[in-house]
Amino acid sequence: MSIEFPTHDGIRWSVLVQDADTGETLLSEQPERVLSTASIGKLFLLHRLLADVDEGLRRLEDTATRLPHEMVGASGLWSRMQADTFSLYDLGLLIGAVSDNDATNVLGRVLGMERVRQHARDLGFENSILHDVVRWPIPPGYPKRLSEGNASELVRFVRMIADGDGLSEGGRDTLTGWLGAGVDHSMVAQPFNFDPLDHDFFDRGLWLWNKTGTLRSVRGDVGIVMTGERRVAYAVLAQWDQGKDPRDAVLAAMAEVGGLLLRALA
Repeated sequence: MSIEFPTHDGIRWSVLVQDADTGETLLSEQPERVLSTASIGKLFLLHRLLADVDEGLRRLEDTATRLPHEMVGASGLWSRMQADTFSLYDLGLLIGAVSDNDATNVLGRVLGMERVRQHARDLGFENSILHDVVRWPIPPGYPKRLSEGNASELVRFVRMIADGDGLSEGGRDTLTGWLGAGVDHSMVAQPFNFDPLDHDFFDRGLWLWNKTGTLRSVRGDVGIVMTGERRVAYAVLAQWDQGKDPRDAVLAAMAEVGGLLLRALA
C-alpha cells in the first residue's frame, strides 16, 4: 500500500501505520523524522496522571482550580465555562475530548512539567515529548514547540496505551475512554463517517480512539482503529512552512491514509 504525499509549500511528513499486534508495517513515510506535533504531546500528560493514580500519589476524584494565568483559551471548552474547579478525571476528559488548553495548564501545574518530561524519557522515548504547558504569546526563553515527535515513536506509544503497558487495566481503560471521546475527525478519521460526538464503540464494525494536534502549520493524528479481530496503530504528522496554507492537500492525504485503514480492516 502506498500514498503519494504532497510536498509543496515545504510540507514534511512523518507517517507510520502498523498492525498493533504483529508489528507488520502497512505504510511508512519518513517515520523517524521529528516534527512539531502541537497537542499530541498532551498524551504524555494524561499517561503521567494515570501512572500517579496507579502509584497511589493522587486520586482522580481530587480537584484542581485554574489560576488566572492558566486561562489561555483557544482549543477546548473550559474557557467558555463558569466553573473554575474540576476533578482530575474531568480535566483528563477535557483534554482527551477537546484538547482543552486550560485543563492542560492546570494539570501540568498539578503534576509538574519536569515530571511529565521525565516520564516520556522513562517510557523510552528520545524524540517525542510534551515540552511545556500552553503559553500564548510564547515568552522569550520558553520552548517554541508545545510538543514534538516522530511517527515511529508515537505509533509505539499508542500501541503501549492499547496494551496497557505502564498502566493498570483501569488506567488503560480510563485513558482510552478519554481519547474515545475525542471529537476531532477532520484528519485520518474522515472516511469513517463516525458521529464525532458519540463514537466510543463499534460502528460499522470499527472502533477508533485518537489524539490530534493542530497549529497554523501543523496537522497530526495518532491513534488506534480496530475490528473485533484486528487492531491497526497509526501516526500521521505533517508540518509545512510558516506563511503557507496547504492544509487542503494535507487533509486530503490524511484522508487517504484513513481509506487505507478501512481497506486493511475490511
